[in-house]
Amino acid sequence: RQLKHLRTLLSPQDGAAKVTCMAWSQNNAKFAVCTVDRVVLLYDEHGERRDKFSTKPANMKVKSIFIYMVKGMAFSPDSTKITIGQTDIICVYKIGEDWGDKKVICHKFIQMINAVTCLQWTSEYIIVFGLAEGKVKEGNTRERVVGKMSYVVCLTTNCSGKEILSGHADGTIIRCSGESQVLLKNGKLVNHPCPPYALAWATNSIMAAGCDRRIIAYGKEGHVLQSFDYSRDPQEREFTTAVASPGGQSVVLGSMTGELRVFNWSPQRSIWEEAKPRQIANLYTITALAWKWMSHGSVWCVTSNPFLDQ
Repeated sequence: RQLKHLRTLLSPQDGAAKVTCMAWSQNNAKFAVCTVDRVVLLYDEHGERRDKFSTKPANMKVKSIFIYMVKGMAFSPDSTKITIGQTDIICVYKIGEDWGDKKVICHKFIQMINAVTCLQWTSEYIIVFGLAEGKVKEGNTRERVVGKMSYVVCLTTNCSGKEILSGHADGTIIRCSGESQVLLKNGKLVNHPCPPYALAWATNSIMAAGCDRRIIAYGKEGHVLQSFDYSRDPQEREFTTAVASPGGQSVVLGSMTGELRVFNWSPQRSIWEEAKPRQIANLYTITALAWKWMSHGSVWCVTSNPFLDQ
């Protein structure tokens, strides 16, 4: 699988304009992007911007512009709703079927004490979010999924969307299995050498990477399958985010250099094979990646600091 730069969806802006998160709807009809200004931009399947709406703080009486950040975003499995994970609250919006329909908040989960750091919506309609205190919780029941660990740096699901992995600042990776409507089985999978900010769950293994500039593929029981070491490369810097293809046969990782590293699973050799890295001109730190559902199409990537024209 090879990557190709097709187009730029969001034009570069003056000053820092970090893209904090983005997500595809599972029916492939809508693509959502949220930037540091906390406005959600909605695109159609062709990459044309069709709609937008502003998020709101948990406490509308507070006027400071620094009161919250958007840390995660995910569509519901039926693509009719979108949940926004803010540092102060989680809101679920009904977005309607047509472009321009009014966006209505239908559920709220206030988190004023501990900030939300990341968010996922499983295929079994469970909203799972991580907190700065280290806990991973379910949004629909507010029950604790994972006990207090260290700061939750990322969450990712498997290809079926039924199970969750949480990555923590101390390097711990926790697996949460959800075979019913409640995530019942929790278990420590492995201690990664650094905080696994880039974490992806593919069909045959789990890929994790971070500031040590090493990519490690783990088996389902936590044993090391493969390791790719770039720590001696003076041009490489830490890995920031990762995404697996819907079929789980490819994984793409982004780094602070703006480079995309692509790995494809070889069924014949039962190993991960690295494709040629993809460097896009003037692309800086990659802060978010999203893969279109049920598609042989693109991985959509963004830069945190788009000062220059791409």
